[in-house]
Amino acid sequence: MKLDFRNRIALFTASAAAVTIGVVFLVVYGVVYYSAYNHLDDDIQQEKEEVLNNLRWADDSIIIERMPEWEEKEHLQIEVNPVFLQVVNRQGKLRFRSSNLQNDILLFDPNLSKEAFYNSRIGDQRIRQGQFPVLNERNDIIGHLTVGISQEESAIVLHNLRNTLWIAFPLLLFVLFLATSIAASRGIAPVKKLIQTASGISEANINTRLSLPENKDEIYLLAATINELLQRVESGLQREKQFTSDASHEIRTPLTAIRGTLEVLLRKQREPMQYDEKIKRVIGEVDRLNAMLDQLLQLARLESGHIPVSRIPVDLPALFNARAEEWQPRLQKKNMELRVQIPRAATVTTDAAMLSIVLDNLIGNAIKYGNAGGHIDCTWCPDDSFLTICDNGPGILEAQLPYIFDRFYRADDSRNATIPGSGLGLSIAKKTADVLGIRLSVNSREGEGTTFVLHFT
Repeated sequence: MKLDFRNRIALFTASAAAVTIGVVFLVVYGVVYYSAYNHLDDDIQQEKEEVLNNLRWADDSIIIERMPEWEEKEHLQIEVNPVFLQVVNRQGKLRFRSSNLQNDILLFDPNLSKEAFYNSRIGDQRIRQGQFPVLNERNDIIGHLTVGISQEESAIVLHNLRNTLWIAFPLLLFVLFLATSIAASRGIAPVKKLIQTASGISEANINTRLSLPENKDEIYLLAATINELLQRVESGLQREKQFTSDASHEIRTPLTAIRGTLEVLLRKQREPMQYDEKIKRVIGEVDRLNAMLDQLLQLARLESGHIPVSRIPVDLPALFNARAEEWQPRLQKKNMELRVQIPRAATVTTDAAMLSIVLDNLIGNAIKYGNAGGHIDCTWCPDDSFLTICDNGPGILEAQLPYIFDRFYRADDSRNATIPGSGLGLSIAKKTADVLGIRLSVNSREGEGTTFVLHFT
């Protein structure tokens, strides 16, 4: 049987209450039971004292005389709360029994050496009886006195109490279940409201937020957490929409150039040299498109979080020397100088291949936007374990700095045909650095160049 949340709360509460109430009822019944029989035992003790005070014995024999105690009314009738008396000698021979016993005999243990209390029956009547040894002057047992008291009243009280508890138990649980169900229904009403609001949120109205309750309880935290989740989802959707728009724009540009070039070639016959020139331009645009797609795939792998990282000691000077051959043609093309100021003993624990990706993008960015004939400084600070890559280019406006690691973002001054690029390099560098646990930051002022800092931990 499947229950909703409200009824599950009511069921769990009722189950816990059932155990508690059951224990309480058992304790109550036990206390009443003990009190009833303890009261009967006290009455038997009192009756015993009265009888023994009037009992006589000679040597080893019990002498039964006519005494007022034997003739009390309660010893003569069996109908209403009678008290039964019985005396036997050491051999177990009956010496006396009260008139209300008629032809019955109270149970007794002839080998008993100390007083004892137990339950028995006289006919159809339940009695509580006590058996007491009768001692002479030498403290020898010369017989036994048995006193019995009807326990019908106590039995009736216990019977009625037991029936009352049996009836009250399920009724209390039923009432508790209903009350808990109603209370739980009111308690989860804010949750139902949250569900109703959340179910109406879609991509079309992703900016909708849940109303926060007045009380800052668990439901408030739930609503606030869902709102934070919605904010992250909205931001992700906006980034995806922006990515799709930017990617479409960036991919459309080379495709448009390719189409335009081919259309020009189709208009009329041209000289072979002109065909060569146009074909080279098409190949350049195709290469640009391929490079962009490679970068997009690289970003996708980085964002998936499933790239294995091999952390080993990496020799920084050796890594720069190995990558310098790749950078040198572009440096020579702009007549720029790469000045590496890294001590020979400088090492970092990281993934060499992934660090190379970061350096390729940062050095490539410095070459692309640095001034022709300028220089790029790469400096290692051993005390604080950070690497700086500084160019002497035009710099970046302060308002643009927060966005330079975004995909497809390029500062306005750089969006021109003379500086090729897709705006993905720095985004790749940032995400790769994050995977490696390297903090990448940037400092720049317009007209004074740009410095990227890699903080190794």
